Amino acid sequence: PVPPPGRTMYILPFSMGPLGSPLAKVGLQLTDSPYVAASMRIMTRVGPQTFPALARDDFVRCLHSVGRPLPLREPLVSQWPCDPPRTLVAHLPDQRRIVSFGSGYGGNSLLGKKCFALRIASRLARDEGWLAEHMLILGVTDPAGRKRYVAAAFPSACGKTNLAMMTPALPGWRVHCVGDDIAWMKFDAEGRLRAINPESGFFGVAPGTSVRTNPNAMLTIRSNTIFTNVGQTSDGGVYWEGIDQPLNPGTTLTSWLGQPWTPGDPQPCAHPNSRFCAPANQCPIMDPAWEDPEGVPIDAIIFGGRRPEGVPLVYEAFNWRHGVFVGSAMRSEATAAAEHTGRRLMHDPFAMRPFFGYNAGQYLAHWLAVGERQGARLPRIFHVNWFLRDGAGRFVWPGFGHNARVLAWICSRVAGEDNAKTTPVGLVPREDALDLGGLPGVSYADLFPVSRAFWEKEARELRRYYEENFGEDLPKEVMGELRALEERVKKM
Repeated sequence: PVPPPGRTMYILPFSMGPLGSPLAKVGLQLTDSPYVAASMRIMTRVGPQTFPALARDDFVRCLHSVGRPLPLREPLVSQWPCDPPRTLVAHLPDQRRIVSFGSGYGGNSLLGKKCFALRIASRLARDEGWLAEHMLILGVTDPAGRKRYVAAAFPSACGKTNLAMMTPALPGWRVHCVGDDIAWMKFDAEGRLRAINPESGFFGVAPGTSVRTNPNAMLTIRSNTIFTNVGQTSDGGVYWEGIDQPLNPGTTLTSWLGQPWTPGDPQPCAHPNSRFCAPANQCPIMDPAWEDPEGVPIDAIIFGGRRPEGVPLVYEAFNWRHGVFVGSAMRSEATAAAEHTGRRLMHDPFAMRPFFGYNAGQYLAHWLAVGERQGARLPRIFHVNWFLRDGAGRFVWPGFGHNARVLAWICSRVAGEDNAKTTPVGLVPREDALDLGGLPGVSYADLFPVSRAFWEKEARELRRYYEENFGEDLPKEVMGELRALEERVKKM
């Protein structure tokens, strides 16, 4: 007898990065998931243009299976084939190989994304002298027409996509998106750090995305978009918490678990980490140079995370070495994309904690070495915190489009304006340098807390973290920056 058919195997040759870019890399993924095949065609550049690299054996090998061969031996718990008890995702940087089994989740199955573009690529970047980072890239144009490009590293679900697609609340300012998640950066012949977005799509968190929070994302996902683990409306639409769109009369809802759902139910309609997967070229504010093979010149690098207290809205690092320390010291409230839940503060250096492709101490050493490159025109480094709360738990900064006010100050610093004052943690805007016009109730003092008690506690926690997690691999320069912070705080 003829055996029953199994799953179809899809073969996907793909390019990470614009075709012809000196930073682009090629991969070949085998998968038995039609969801992965369709999503990879959005997120990467699939096609015969990759064949020359395949012929040279110059590509990353990616193998994926959902782990549920047909015919099924036991029924699916949901309609999503996967094998959670035996899920395994392995990266072999020396062999440029990725093997993923048992998971259908995007980060574990779209192997061009975090697996290739960060874990494997960060190792390639160290060996080849460039940077592969968990960073958005955006262009900021001021009212006079001067344009700057910024790369920013935030942990997952901390507002990267919202910032990358922001509609500025400052008159005359414009933002254009180059990428919302990953940046590959390399110095050009003139010493400028240039960045490409290696992806060709957005794989964004759906809950909280709305016309109010991110109108450009809502325009991007109107067509040709794959939604994962969101709710469904009876008239064929999608639904998630915070979508802020009224339902047509008589419309009913089905949750991501396939159960009838009504507002007020204890469980969310959409999974907290549900996603949309949409082509980047559908975003109405994509930068004209987003596919430039040479990349865009980076003027500033921003680190940030969810810090409810103690950390100022924005501060600038004193220099490159201090900036590496600031990146290494990043902490943020845990998100649905991480393995922890609740509001626990997680250390997440460079927003790369889940994505390092090699020893984290050596990673910091590589960043320090980048700053020593002869002839390098180094970007300025900043830290932002959109998530400060007051004693009642309310956000003290309006965020979203008003984050352009912070970008405006950052651009002024790139232009060399003398409008900052020194604090023990870094350079913050002078009170007259940050435009707070039209923001009733927003207090400069609330936005820039620098408390001796808070930073003494923060320094103690950082010292413990470095000793327990880096040990002798921590570069001496980073520990030196911690000691310098401790001394500055002591003198407050």
